[in-house]
Amino acid sequence: MLREQSLEEIYDGRFYTPDDYVPVGCEDCAGCSECCRNTGDSIILDPFDMYMLCCATGRTFTDMIEKEIEIRLVDGLILPNLMQHHDQENNTGSSSLPEDDHCPFLSSAGRCTIHSYRPGFCRLYPMGRYYTEDGFRYILQKDECTDREKTPVLLRDWLGIEDLECYEDYIRSWHTFRKQAERAAAFLTERSHDSVTRYILQVFFVHPYLTDIDFYTQYDARMETCRNALRKILP
Repeated sequence: MLREQSLEEIYDGRFYTPDDYVPVGCEDCAGCSECCRNTGDSIILDPFDMYMLCCATGRTFTDMIEKEIEIRLVDGLILPNLMQHHDQENNTGSSSLPEDDHCPFLSSAGRCTIHSYRPGFCRLYPMGRYYTEDGFRYILQKDECTDREKTPVLLRDWLGIEDLECYEDYIRSWHTFRKQAERAAAFLTERSHDSVTRYILQVFFVHPYLTDIDFYTQYDARMETCRNALRKILP
């Protein structure tokens, strides 16, 4: 999702690698779940996130739509994001008022129920990615998660992703495809735009992932299928 702020406004002044220590540790977020609350529709999912959610829940995109995830237009493409659920408590004795918006996978104790399978957005936070022509750099977002003293953590460990290098290659591939598809879709008629963006959603999200098969193999096959189908509009 495009941000209106400049890089200088959001980062701490340096770029990080997976083997750098970053000041993000906070006692395993004990007693805090602020980053899981009131996020609106900002936690956009990518195909790996979708695969991991399927692994975590044993359910498909179709099973989760309008329950834990929803879709919306993001920079010209139709993409899913985590929904916000609403707690209600009767504080007045006369009516039930919404008390809190939170991730659908947040427990009543304020803990993530899919932590090992959480989306990339959540894995990064409060880190972020700054994309360049040759890939991306990791940044620390200076105004995020500022209420606690932080301890240094190896970024590779903070992300907690098996075969991180392979995952990073995938992230670069998906980002490149998204940018190319966004630019191509911008020149289509409304009807063609809707058809193309819904096709991309179908290929990478709606079509069920096989959770007993490696994600990257499935992703590569879907990318080849999609690029072949859209070869007339994609570079």
